[in-house]
Amino acid sequence: MPGEATILHADLDAFYASVEQRDDPRLRGRPVIVGAGVVLAASYEAKAYGVRTAMGGRQARQLCPRAIVVPPRMSAYSAASKAVFEVFRHTTPLVEGLSIDEAFLDVGGLRRISGTPAEIAERLRRDVREQVGLPITVGVASTKFLAKVASGVAKPDGLLVVPPEDELAFLHRLPIERLWGVGPVTARKLRDRRITTVGHVARLGAPALVSMLGVAAGRHLDALAHNRDLRRVQVGRRRGSMGAQRALGRSPRTAADLEAVLAGLVDRVSRRMRKAGRAGRTVVLRLRFDDFSRATRSHTLTQATAHSQTLLHAARGLLAATLPMIARRGVTLVGIAVGNLDDHGEQLELPFDAYSDGQLDAALDAVRNRFGSTAITRGALLGRDPGLEMPLLPD
Repeated sequence: MPGEATILHADLDAFYASVEQRDDPRLRGRPVIVGAGVVLAASYEAKAYGVRTAMGGRQARQLCPRAIVVPPRMSAYSAASKAVFEVFRHTTPLVEGLSIDEAFLDVGGLRRISGTPAEIAERLRRDVREQVGLPITVGVASTKFLAKVASGVAKPDGLLVVPPEDELAFLHRLPIERLWGVGPVTARKLRDRRITTVGHVARLGAPALVSMLGVAAGRHLDALAHNRDLRRVQVGRRRGSMGAQRALGRSPRTAADLEAVLAGLVDRVSRRMRKAGRAGRTVVLRLRFDDFSRATRSHTLTQATAHSQTLLHAARGLLAATLPMIARRGVTLVGIAVGNLDDHGEQLELPFDAYSDGQLDAALDAVRNRFGSTAITRGALLGRDPGLEMPLLPD
């Protein structure tokens, strides 16, 4: 029913690190870092020392010398995620996965058979703990936006229900960084004007925010500050984009190094696109720098494609334009995404003796499907660490 707090945002706590602590009792209650060169995940015991995801391993160990560093086990995380999503689907048929460790659930209409949303959320947390052995935080509210905010406030291993009559009072006292879309740059603009809470944003109004931040951002933040979010939980919704990223640590990287990383990411993304029968028009390059600031650049093609070489050509152009920035600021993460996806992607079943982009992709896919993803690779990637392939929800 409209106005009821029936949307749950369920988010596993420090997922990779929690799986490691579950599987090795010696790690429980101790600071754990997953990943040596770059921090992929940190337990809350390690986070208390300032360790953060994507931080360089050396810096993390300096902050927390007693941390136990363990190598990632992607198969274990994938298995744990599947088990948790089984619990979600036994809770309600309306589940929208956001990533392998979080989802929205709509429990409206289940009161007679399952109880109140708060009771359902508490039972969900208990079932995940008992059946999968992992802690999970749940936020409950009337909108997806506020449910996600509530889970963030309740972390770790908590439950927070925001009654409809208390929504704005709860939301308006939070810092501006709780609003989706408020990153370091926007936060700095707002804080420079002594706008520090969501309530301050709400009182400004849309016209003032538009003049300050632009039309799209201004209207977006005004809507969220008043908890206006009409999106419903969508089951089986296809991705709007597909992407991959690679954390690099703080070691200096040459242009050739970055091009090789880029080629590997594009190959990974384009294979996923072809497997899902999808093509895309917009290539997006994402960078994170040594100071944890970020930059995004994009290029839109005239036609949707899943051809590796076409996408790589566009990505290389974006990378070339950012090399001066990288030289000044260092780079710790490179990501590639392809958006504006078309559900009528190329179905590439073509002969091996042809050499067009699509036919070459089809030939390479056939070899990898038969002999494994590492059976054939680009010459530029030989002898290089391909990086970890992170577990993902189905496309």
